[in-house]
Amino acid sequence: MRPKSILRDPYLYIFLIFILYPLYPFIGDFTSLGSELLLFFIFTLSFNLCLGYTALPSFGHGALYGMGTFGAALTFLHLTPNMGVGLSLVIGGLTGMAGAAALGWLIRDKKGIYFAMMTVAFSQVMFGICWRWDEVTGGESGLTGIARSTFLGIDISGSIPYYYLCFAFFVACAILIRIIARSSFGMTLQSIRQNPIRATYLGYNTGFYKFLVYAISGFFAGIAGALYCFLAGAAFADIFDWTKSGDVVIATLLGGGTASFYGPIVGSLIFLVCKELISAFWENWLLAYGLFFVLIILICPRGLLGLLGQNGNSCGTPKEKREI
Repeated sequence: MRPKSILRDPYLYIFLIFILYPLYPFIGDFTSLGSELLLFFIFTLSFNLCLGYTALPSFGHGALYGMGTFGAALTFLHLTPNMGVGLSLVIGGLTGMAGAAALGWLIRDKKGIYFAMMTVAFSQVMFGICWRWDEVTGGESGLTGIARSTFLGIDISGSIPYYYLCFAFFVACAILIRIIARSSFGMTLQSIRQNPIRATYLGYNTGFYKFLVYAISGFFAGIAGALYCFLAGAAFADIFDWTKSGDVVIATLLGGGTASFYGPIVGSLIFLVCKELISAFWENWLLAYGLFFVLIILICPRGLLGLLGQNGNSCGTPKEKREI
C-alpha cells in the first residue's frame, strides 16, 4: 500500500483515535467504556458481513455474541483458570462460529422475514436454555468469579492493559473483516445481495455462501462476546435476550452499514455514548435515541454515512455502492 493510500485510509485515523483513548482528559478515565466500544465495533462489523454485504437479516445475532461469552466463561472456569485468558478467547470465538454454522446450515436457503424469524427464534431458545440449565450456565445467577490474569505472559488484570488487549483484537478483527469484504469472496456476497437469482444462474451456490459468511460472522461475534466476558468478569443469561440483537441492528443501520463499510463503527459510537453517558443524566434516554434513529432513517434510509456521502438529494452515490 502506497503512503498516500495509507493517509487516506479511514482505519488509520480510527486506530489513532482509539490507541490514545486512555490519555484523553475526562473520557480517558472511562476505560471500561472504551473497551466496550471496541468490542461493539467488532460485533457490529461482523454483523454487517451478513446484513450489509449479503442482505441476511440476522436479527438474532446476539445469540452468537452470548455463545462466545459463555464459551469463554466455561473454558476459563473449568479448563484454564491458571493458564491466562488466551485459550478461553479462542474457544469463545469457535463457540460462536459453531453456533452460527449449525444455524446457518439449517436456514441457508431461507429468505427475508423467514431468515430473520429463524435467527430470533434461535436467540430465544438459547436464552431459555441458558436461563434454566443451572448446572452448566448458572441459570438466573449466571457464572461469576471470572478474573483477568495474563495473556501470552502479559498481565492484563488492570483496566488499561485490558483496554489495549481489546484494542489489539479490534485492529486484527477489523483488518481481517475488511480483507474478507474486499476479496473475491466479498464480491460474491455482494452479487448475492443484489440479485441472488442471477448469482445462482452464474453458477454460485448461494446457500453455501450464505452459510459460510454466517459462520465467519459468528466467529468474530464470538470473539467479541468472549472479550466481554473478561471485561464484565461474569456471564449472565440476559446476554441472549432479543434486546442485544436489537442493539447491533440499530447501531449498524444508524451508522449506515448498508452504505459504507465504516457505518457500524459510527453507529456503535453513537449508540454506546447515548447509552452510557446520556442515561446517567436522563433515565428516558431511549426516547431521545429512538426519535433520533427514526429521524435519520426517514431522512436517509441508508444511515448517517449514506447521508454524509450523498451528492444530491438521494442517499448513496455509485461510488459508495462500489465501496460496500
